[in-house]
Order: sequence, then structure tokens, then C-alpha cells
Amino acid sequence: MLAAPMLAIPKEDLRRYNYFFLEAIRQQEVGNMGAAFDLLRHARDINPKAPEVYYQLAGFYMDMKDSKQARIHFEKAAELDPENSTYLEKMGQFYITQSDYEQALDAYERLYTTNKAREDVIQILYQLYGSQNNHKKMVEMLDRLELLEGSNEQISLSKMQLYEQMGDKKKEQAELLSLVEKHSLELNYKVMLGNWLFQNGKKKEAFKIYKEVLKEESDNVYAQLSLLDYYRDAKDEKTVDELTEKILQAKKTDKETKMALLRQVIMENQGNGNRNNAEVMKLFDRVLALPQEDADIVLMKAAYLSLQNAPDSVVNKVYEEAIEVEPDNSRARIALIQNIWDAGEYDKVIEISRPAQEYNPEEMAFYYFQGFAQFMKKDNDAALQTFRKGVAQIKPGSDPNIVADFYALMGDILHEKGMDSDAFEAYDSCLQWKPDNIGALNNYAYYLSLRKEQLDKAERMSYKTVKAEPTNSTFLDTYAWILFLQERYQEAKIYIDEALKNDSTVGNVVLEHAGDIYFQAGEQDKAIEFWQQSLDKGNTSATLKRKIELKKYIEE
Repeated sequence: MLAAPMLAIPKEDLRRYNYFFLEAIRQQEVGNMGAAFDLLRHARDINPKAPEVYYQLAGFYMDMKDSKQARIHFEKAAELDPENSTYLEKMGQFYITQSDYEQALDAYERLYTTNKAREDVIQILYQLYGSQNNHKKMVEMLDRLELLEGSNEQISLSKMQLYEQMGDKKKEQAELLSLVEKHSLELNYKVMLGNWLFQNGKKKEAFKIYKEVLKEESDNVYAQLSLLDYYRDAKDEKTVDELTEKILQAKKTDKETKMALLRQVIMENQGNGNRNNAEVMKLFDRVLALPQEDADIVLMKAAYLSLQNAPDSVVNKVYEEAIEVEPDNSRARIALIQNIWDAGEYDKVIEISRPAQEYNPEEMAFYYFQGFAQFMKKDNDAALQTFRKGVAQIKPGSDPNIVADFYALMGDILHEKGMDSDAFEAYDSCLQWKPDNIGALNNYAYYLSLRKEQLDKAERMSYKTVKAEPTNSTFLDTYAWILFLQERYQEAKIYIDEALKNDSTVGNVVLEHAGDIYFQAGEQDKAIEFWQQSLDKGNTSATLKRKIELKKYIEE
């Protein structure tokens, strides 16, 4: 972009200037920024009255973070060509980046004079005057916008807000009256006027407007809600209740409004000590008697029942209703499953989870619940199949706790099926997602110890579980047994003693481990006592009987 220089220069100098300037632009385009910068400075020296060279150099100084030189060059370009909107706009943007809003205002006002049809310039001026809390000029900017766009609700509301901040109630009301007049067929603007009157203490006038609107449109929800606020302010509880119910049952009332009204009713009831719970429930039932677009209000009812400590059976019935209304609502299904899980209703958990996988195939919780329920029912093949389907849904952003539990349970099942290699792979995957999964650490360590493999790895994993839960007898027994296999008998004796101390119903396996550890630790009599206790508790191991008969430890 070449601009006519303000003062004539010799033709030869102009020719040289054009050559160096155009060559600088060419070098810039091919990425030779250093060469372009030097050429531009040389061009500036030849023709110091050319605005375009200052503009180009300003950009270089911006990239070099030299704000002082950037400012000088932007200002010089605009000074030499004051009608150039590009120079003015870039200069204004630069001032904004430097938080120099006074100068930015001057630049954008000058820019506005070059083109009064640019809404974006007016919007920036509006924001800049806002940063200065210059409400009068902000109104002026809205007037400019109104000339371009015509009057609209947003502009009128913004003006009203500014007049309110300026304390000019007359202009605020006049603006609203103008909006109502310009949109005489739009009743909601009339309600807006009523609300303004109500908020400013003119309640009778507001009431009159609400009634006028409802006379024209009896089911106008906006007017009904405003009238509700009027009666609530007047403490006319009977009318408030009647109107609330009317609005809730009206077909034109949207779901969000219904939920907001129900929340209001619930809060008022809580403020009254929950004396009207039955009335609240009746209100829910009346609302839900109408066709529902989704399960949101049904779930709101369930949440209210839970808040009132209603029996699980009652809450669960509402969750079932939510699923009927919206079968793909995962929140309702998960909440229902969580409520029935502790009751051990595993068949029902499976029944609820299975169709959910069709509606929400990416929701891993349903594979987890179904697989875990099958696992609890000892249907390991079905559980493994379900977990594998769930694992197929794993993504980088999946919940590490759920993913880890998937793999941990898969490891347990695969071990029970005698597929230890696959089980160990599953445990490794579990610990990649959640290195502190205590159950997997313990089981993995114990199953390695049974195979007498990777005992150092098993010891490290088992130690983590003991550190995490130092009174867990199962974890203590596992750790003691691994130490025993590592021939660290005295250490093993310390931990098996802790396991016995923290277990009120010691199992026969732990007792046999105690006997083995005590024998190798040099306490033969005590070892035989533990072996006998293990036998008495139902241990049918032939090796255990031989230990007792021979009164010595025998390795299996």
C-alpha cells in the first residue's frame, strides 16, 4: 500500500524509496524478516514522510516487544495519513494492548468519523467508555448503534441499566415506555414495564398492567409469574398457592419455569419447618400427571424425597418412573442401581444395566455394575464378558478409578479360572491406571507368592498395602507370607502377629501361615499349636496333617 507523500521528494529519491520499500515487502513475504526490517529502515531514511513505511516498521517493533518504538511508528503513520482507517485502527488496538484507554478512545473516535456504519467500532467505543465509567458517552454509543440497527430490546435494556446507574429514573422509564410503544403487540414488554413499576414502588400501577396483559392473553406465563411475585409481596399465601398451581399445570409453562417454581415452593416449605411436605408431593404429582419432555422434574421429585429421608423403596419407584419417561437417562439408572446395590438385588442391577449399554454405550459405569453383579453371583464367565465389553469403551479421558476396578476384577476372575498370565496382565493394566489400587496390589502380590515368582515385586506391592491400611489382617498376612518365602522369618513373624491381633475371626489359612512362620523362626511348639488350630478350623490339607504328625515344616 503506497500513499502519496505529504511533501514532494526528488524523482530519483522516490524511485529509490519505492525500490527499497517493495523489496522489503518481498523479503517479508518469503520469511527474511531481518533483511525486510533493514530495508524498511533504509526506505524510511530516504523518504521520512511516507506513512506506509512507519506502519510496516511498527509491526516489526511490536514483534520485537519494543512498545516505545511501536507507539512512535504507529502514531507517525496516522499523523502522516490521518484519513487512513487501517492506520487508525491498528493504532487504537495498540493503545488498548497498552491499557492506554484515553488514547484508544481518541483513535477510535477518529476512526468512527471515517466510517460511521461500522458497528464493531461503536461496540469497542462502548466498552472503552465503560472502562472509564462514562455512562453518558455509553448512552451516546447506544444511540449510534440504534441509528444503524434500529431499536431493539437489548439496546433499550442497556440504556435503562445505564440510566439507573446514573440515577435518572425519568429517562429510564421513558426508555421503557418507548420500547412498549414501538412493540405494542409484544405483551412481554408491557409486563417488563409492570415489573419496573413494581420494583420502583408503584405496585398498584404494576398490578393494573399485569391484569391488562392477562386480559389480552390469559395464559401469558411472564405476566402470571410477575403477578405471583406481587401476591407473594402482599403475603397473600392463598392466592400464591392457587396461582403457583395454575402456572405449574399450564401447557405453555416451560420446564425450566416449572422447576424454578417447585424449587421456590420447596425452599418456602423448608423455611416453615417442612410442615407442608404432603402438599409439596401433591404438587409434584399434579405436574407429573402432564406429559413430560424428559425426566428432569421426576428426578427433582426423587431428590426431594431423598432430602426428606423417604424409604429407599419409595425413592426407587420414582427413579423407575424417570427411566420410563426417559430410558436413556443415565443419571436415573445409576442412582437407582446405587440405591439397590446394598440390598444385594444383583439380578435387578443386571436388568437395569443391560439396556443402558444400548442407550449409553460409552458410559462405563453400566458395564461395571453389571459385571460386578455377575461376579457377586459367581457367574464369572458372564462377568468377564461384560468387563471386556466395558474395557473396549476405555478412552484417554476415562475415569481411572472405574478403569482400574475393571482390570482388578478381571484379574481376580482370570486367576480363579487358572489363567494366571492373563490375570497378571490385567493387574498390570489396573496399576497403570491407578498405582494405589490396594485390592489389586494385594491380590497380585499374593498370587505371585503362591507361584513363588517375582517375590521382590510381590514384596514391594504388598508393602504398599500394609502402609495404606496397617490394621488390615488380610494385607498383613499376605506381606508376612511373602517375607516368609524370602526367608525373612523374624520380620514375617512380626507381621503375622499383627495379622492375628487384628483379625477377630482368624481363618485356617492364616493360622497355617502362622505355624509355618513360627516353625522357621525357631518356635516349634507354638508352630504346632497354630497348625492344630488350622486343622480344627476345617483345613483339610494333607500337607498340614503331615506337618502335625512329623512336627516339622513341610514345603508344598
